[in-house]
Amino acid sequence: MHRRPPSFGRFVAEAQARGALVVQPRMGFSDPALMRAGLRATKGAADAVVGTVTIDSYTRVGDEPSAVRALRDRVPLNGFPITSYSPHTAAWVLDGVRDAGFPVQVRHGSARPQGIIAALARVGLDATEGGPVSYCLPYGRTPLLDSVRNWQESCEALAALRATGAEPHLETFGGCMLGQLCPPGLLVAISALEALFFHRAGLRSISLSYAQQTSPAQDREAVHALRRLAGELLPDTDWHIVLYTYMGLYPSTRRGALDLLERSAELAVETGAARLIVKTTAESHRIPTVEENVEALGVASRAAAARHVTAAVPRGDLAGNPVYAEARALVDAVLELDADLGRGLLKAFARGLLDVPYCLHPDNAGRSRSTVDREGRLVWTETGAMPIGLVSRRGRRLTAAGLYDALSFVQRRHDTPHTQEVAA
Repeated sequence: MHRRPPSFGRFVAEAQARGALVVQPRMGFSDPALMRAGLRATKGAADAVVGTVTIDSYTRVGDEPSAVRALRDRVPLNGFPITSYSPHTAAWVLDGVRDAGFPVQVRHGSARPQGIIAALARVGLDATEGGPVSYCLPYGRTPLLDSVRNWQESCEALAALRATGAEPHLETFGGCMLGQLCPPGLLVAISALEALFFHRAGLRSISLSYAQQTSPAQDREAVHALRRLAGELLPDTDWHIVLYTYMGLYPSTRRGALDLLERSAELAVETGAARLIVKTTAESHRIPTVEENVEALGVASRAAAARHVTAAVPRGDLAGNPVYAEARALVDAVLELDADLGRGLLKAFARGLLDVPYCLHPDNAGRSRSTVDREGRLVWTETGAMPIGLVSRRGRRLTAAGLYDALSFVQRRHDTPHTQEVAA
């Protein structure tokens, strides 16, 4: 039986109470010694850090035989195959590293996470992330029906850890759908709905995600909207907002990449987000090293600390917030479909009431489209059957050239002043 340090959610809450932004990398290695070294290196990188064990692609789709063959043949994987190693090996990776001042979260990307949940629980971990929509539609062709069922079982298994004295934590990935070109109203709605799905399955420590997009002003509206929805939908719950540094095409210059990271840290502080998932100077061209992750954690933490001195108190209910209006309309439409939220999500996608732009999954209606307008805001060009006609700002439909311009908008904005640099 593993003695459990204080909960993930409590660690974040205590950091936020003392004015520290919790920073976290996205990092995973198949070599246990390297995974352990990566955790040890990030542990002291900033004032408040969360460790990450990212799972490999084979394990995400339940293909343990391929993961085992790769380990046998000494072929590096793009993450830690937690279900293929013995609990003893996984526990060794964490031994003496994870403690009350350094919680560790398992990140995976799976529409079938039952095995991953069981494996992390066996080594005393109780924090992970994902969701029935966000870890299904962008990542493959698993039917949404299966993903909802799988995530219901996984949430219940994670919630059952409360009987051991733990306070398991689950983070939505709904605020990061496809990484880019999804208007914030839909991101906020899916994140809020996944959080409510977790709550109804018995979880009481939840974080709600949102990924930085193309407009700082719109992003502020989005995080405030998500905070307000969390307050309305999640009673008796320890919740916080986790912000992701931009997940689309990343700046290729070192200075451009660092500038974007610093802006995300400032956004987190300005909006009351408690945790930031960072990105590094290597994001545009390869998988980051441990050292680059450590650098990114330090840069983000310092930028947040500098901004905290002058940041205004976050306001959760900005008058006339268009992102909140859109997200609330989407959430209400889903909740009206069925008393069971899982069935409600299935009906919402079947009817196109939720419709992710440019998502090719067969269970997505595929009638919505979006673009970046002249102010840099993400706006709808087509809303399909989504009930947001009265609160949307529509733009012009994208051409092929316009799609490329929209996808590279953030990269160009941050790289342009530094085009003579050589990327690190």
